[in-house]
Amino acid sequence: MPDRKLRILVAKPGLDGHDRGAKIIARALRDAGMEVIYTGLHQTPEMIVNAAVQEDVDAIGLSIMSGAHMTLFPAVIDLLKEQKAGDIEVFGGGIIPDGDIPVLKQLGVSEIFTPGSSTQDIVQWIRQHIQPRA
Repeated sequence: MPDRKLRILVAKPGLDGHDRGAKIIARALRDAGMEVIYTGLHQTPEMIVNAAVQEDVDAIGLSIMSGAHMTLFPAVIDLLKEQKAGDIEVFGGGIIPDGDIPVLKQLGVSEIFTPGSSTQDIVQWIRQHIQPRA
């Protein structure tokens, strides 16, 4: 199978209405040659996982500014497993306290990017850690 572009779903779960960062990340990933699906605001974990499965993405990037990260990340990961899509990597960013990051990683989040992370750092991390799914 020839190499294909990475497919990344960028999502804004929950009631968080701050989407500027997600849009910046989506554009940076697209500019770096990746296929990006942006779900828009106010997505439920079920909507995010359904879109990820339907779009056959390699990873999901969640942007969470609402403080609900300890609920939303695990919900997405659990639903991916239920859909037999646990090989879809989940990463994210937003306002996430440093103390919560190791817990989220133990729960299966691949990486967390906090405010101040550059788009170049995020693109580089994705290129190094996300592979096209079979």
